[in-house]
Order: sequence, then structure tokens, then C-alpha cells
Amino acid sequence: MEKLFESIYPVDGGLTPSVFISIVAASLIIGFAISMLYLITNRKEGYSQSYVWTIIMLPPIVAIVIAAIGNNIASSLSLAGAFTLVRFRSAPGDPKQIAYVFYATATGLICGLGYIGFSILFLLIMAVVICILYYTKFAAATTSSMTLKITIPENLNYVGLFDKTLNKYTSNWILKRVKTTEFGTLFELIYSVEVQNTANQKEFIDELRTLNGNLNVVLVLYKYDDKVYAN
Repeated sequence: MEKLFESIYPVDGGLTPSVFISIVAASLIIGFAISMLYLITNRKEGYSQSYVWTIIMLPPIVAIVIAAIGNNIASSLSLAGAFTLVRFRSAPGDPKQIAYVFYATATGLICGLGYIGFSILFLLIMAVVICILYYTKFAAATTSSMTLKITIPENLNYVGLFDKTLNKYTSNWILKRVKTTEFGTLFELIYSVEVQNTANQKEFIDELRTLNGNLNVVLVLYKYDDKVYAN
């Protein structure tokens, strides 16, 4: 059993063709496995093809570079850190995406050091943990951070008008911005709200429409709130 977790490098530590092929093959399989796990846990949020490809390619790239520079742990860790920084310097990502980059990099690093058995074991342990967190919805928020835009006529006094409805459907809210539109004939009120996940959003919007004269009401998630400010 312990032989499964020994390094595949020969005693002299050199990189042979058989070791090279074993490392590349194992790290590619691991990369595909991590990408499938990512697809499963992000099917609701969506994902990009380029990111999935990155997860697949990252373990073999890290592994073979680590193998090429030799079985040197200090150099390996330094180079692995450089690989992970690429994601931080390219584009801002979701923290979960960054964690998957570290996940793929770590498995590639272990493979590159020749410990394929440990790499697969680490892959399985983390996969189980991620699946448990995903299916139990661990630490899931009870509210959704959203931006609310309400259009009202210029002659309507909005102070305190929507407070009762906002308190009913949200756990927290604040008026962020007030501006005039349509040459001063309308006002736009923009709120930052924490909408309760159990709230009926249609009823929420319908109640607001009865108060603002059935004018426009827009409710969007924060990551799309730039559209709220568009004219």
C-alpha cells in the first residue's frame, strides 16, 4: 500500500521518459477531474470555456516544469506561487475561482514532485469536501445584495413613502442616490437593499408600483448594478 505513495522518480532522481509520460498523464487526468468538479459546482452561476480549459492545462504545465527543474521543494514552491499569481494579475475573479486555481496548481505541484498517489489522494479528499459544501449549501446567505431603482413623478413626496414595504421584504436598505430625469418631470430613487431570499420578488415590486404611480421599478443583483445607472 505504501508503495502507491512513493515517488516515481528513480533513485538517482533523474527524469526519464517513462516518468515524464506518467507525470503528464496523471496530471492531465487530475486536471480533467478538477474541471468536471468545477462544472458541477458552477452550473447555476455559469462559467467560461477558457477558465475550464485553464483548470485542465494548469496541473500538467506546473507538473512538468517542476519535474524539469528537479526534485527541489524550495524551487518548486517558488515557481508554483508564480503560476498562481498569473490569475491575480490577469483579471479579478470570484474567490471560488481563485481557490480552484490553487487546487489545480497544488495537484500539479505534487505530481511534478513524483508523488502521484498523494496527488490523487489530495484530489479525492478536496473533491469530497467541495461536494459536501456545495450540496449542503454551507454558509449560504439568507439575503441577496441587490440594487433597487424606483421612478416617481416629480410631485410625489418620497420621504418615508416606501419604508414600510422595504422593511417588509428586505433585512436592510439605504437610499444611495436621488436624481431627476426626463427634464425634471421624474425622479429616480436608487437603493442598496438586502432582499430576503424567502421574499416574493413579484409581490415586492407590485407593492412598490402601487406607491410610485405604476412607473418603472428595477431590481438587479449588485454585480449587474452598473446597468441601473444607465440612462
